[in-house]
Amino acid sequence: MGRKAGRVACLAFSSAPRHLGSRDRYIGWSAEARRRNIGFLAYNTRFLILPWVRVEHLASHILGRMAARISDDWQHMYGHPIYFLETFVDPERFRGTCYRARPTGWCWARTTGRGKQVQQLCAEPLDQRSTRLSTELELS
Repeated sequence: MGRKAGRVACLAFSSAPRHLGSRDRYIGWSAEARRRNIGFLAYNTRFLILPWVRVEHLASHILGRMAARISDDWQHMYGHPIYFLETFVDPERFRGTCYRARPTGWCWARTTGRGKQVQQLCAEPLDQRSTRLSTELELS
């Protein structure tokens, strides 16, 4: 993400982890619903504001702009929208303030990450269709 003055941040997204108990319980997924609908989720694998950038609330602003456009970008690139975003925050290293500050209020659940390290799962529904991920949606 950049401006005329140069780059200020970097975000990366990928497909969501296939099996994640806390997320699956939150959405209400059965194994079959997860298999059909996992493609409607995107996983924020990296979010970095460059160290020399000092702007109050920039992280929340970037998350808001990204959440507003990622589904259209995903549709353009992969042929289907995204209805739900997720990421992990290591609570021993970060507070996750920018996720908590979002007006939609990213939901939070504790989960074990790689190596059984406890992490916070942060997830944000992008629109009303995300509440139907448990049964009705299906990728074509």
